[in-house]
Amino acid sequence: MNPGKLIGLPGKPPYKLDENLRLGAAYSPWEPKTNFQFADDHGSLAQATLRCVGVGKCRREEGALMCPSYRATHDEEHSTRGRAHLLWEMTQGQGNKVGVIRDGWRSEEVKQSLDLCLACKGCKSDCPVGVDVATYKSEFLSHYYEGRTRPRSAYAFGNIDVWARVASHAPGLVNLTTQLPFLRDLAKLVAGIPPQRSIPAFAPETFKAWFHRTRSRRARSAVENSFGWRSASSAAIEPSNSERALAPEELPPVLLWPDTFNNHFQPHTAQAAVDVLEAAGFRVVVPRANLCCGRPLYDHGMLDRAQSLLLQILDELSPEISAGIPIVGLEPSCIAVFRDELLNLFPHDERAQALSRQTFLLSEFLETHAKHLPLPHLNRKALLHGHCHHKSLMKMTAEEAVLRRLGIDFHSPAPGCCGMAGSFGFEPDKYGISIAIGELELLPAVRRAPPDWLIIADGFSCREQIAQGSPRQALHLAEVLQIALSATNVPESFPYPESSRIRRREAEVLQSMKRAGLGLAALAAGGALLWELSKRR
Repeated sequence: MNPGKLIGLPGKPPYKLDENLRLGAAYSPWEPKTNFQFADDHGSLAQATLRCVGVGKCRREEGALMCPSYRATHDEEHSTRGRAHLLWEMTQGQGNKVGVIRDGWRSEEVKQSLDLCLACKGCKSDCPVGVDVATYKSEFLSHYYEGRTRPRSAYAFGNIDVWARVASHAPGLVNLTTQLPFLRDLAKLVAGIPPQRSIPAFAPETFKAWFHRTRSRRARSAVENSFGWRSASSAAIEPSNSERALAPEELPPVLLWPDTFNNHFQPHTAQAAVDVLEAAGFRVVVPRANLCCGRPLYDHGMLDRAQSLLLQILDELSPEISAGIPIVGLEPSCIAVFRDELLNLFPHDERAQALSRQTFLLSEFLETHAKHLPLPHLNRKALLHGHCHHKSLMKMTAEEAVLRRLGIDFHSPAPGCCGMAGSFGFEPDKYGISIAIGELELLPAVRRAPPDWLIIADGFSCREQIAQGSPRQALHLAEVLQIALSATNVPESFPYPESSRIRRREAEVLQSMKRAGLGLAALAAGGALLWELSKRR
């Protein structure tokens, strides 16, 4: 079947052992120092790029997570295989006069190929040999931009935790500049955002501010509520014949991770998670320190700051890590950092290993730590869309199991990416690709969904793509559980089940903007009055 390898062709001897080899006897690739450790590839980027053997599964047109950019462009350069091969050529050509790519980290060919990678991590799970282009892209960009200025959007979105923290001191004022006509156009221009996109509004109050304001004044006096939820730990502590309610400090603790998006933009999601976890009989704690996993930094190759943020987390949460306290996250991409990037950057740090093991998505936590609890039924139909990192790394098994326990009849019509992919869809040169990917499966499915169906998506970027590309707004699993826990289930809401919640949030944002506007007007009037008085003296 392979003429010339074992048996020679007619009149010719078989190939020699060192003939027609992919690598050859003189194989000596460039081995640059990297931020990621590539422990599964013997610490070698060159070894990692050898994973691809050209199967071409990444060129499928439907029914898979990998590869959204290829499905939109139909260009080999923008497939997993094409990118892996270009990176392999880069490790062969550095310092080689006859190499195809000879300028290493400065290669414009590699940069162009990686530019449309959505870092969805689909190839990490769908590729038969586990090619991980998202990691390769982050590593490449960290070196490509070394000593260079990045695009404005990279600083705007890569450091979103910083800007969000600043905005939290005057969210109404910031929203005036990002939501009002003309001002929002200027804001988009400054941040490098395409004009077709809407800038998400900052919440009037962060989740952490709400949590510490309300929880410090209110203590739970029982582990059992009207829905009969009760934690296993609580049941074990209490005698079976005792009706004594546990004090809050006796409840099993769980740390709720306040990611940047659910803390500053959609705190209602985290508030719903608090309700769910407390109803299950757990004592929710939230770190007071300003911590961020740095998820957006990886998309732009800002690995120095990303590593600093992770080390800060390991230091700040050291007591919780040592105590084995479970950490529940709501944003799948943030949990993916603890499951993937954290271990690739610090593979030998025992704290990193422990943190990765102790971190759960809400659905995973309910399935592993509260599986025995009877969930209230919510007889609804729903469209479920999983975040790419959720589907790739954590899988949707626990999410689907919780929905089944709720009695929800769900449908998942979009196995691929939503197209937003973090800040990808907010970058001006990628807006068209972002929408094209969304239109492959997800957005048409959402538009076709009957108006009484729930739209469920845990990823912040997924919810934004749905909100900006369809008439619907998606709910997080925590909100769906909160609805199920309510006495009336889903209240009357027109025209969609989520409409009343969305109107309430919009009203809160608008009210904060009005207060900021009145404050500015009062300040301007006071300044004018002082000016006028000073002129009369």
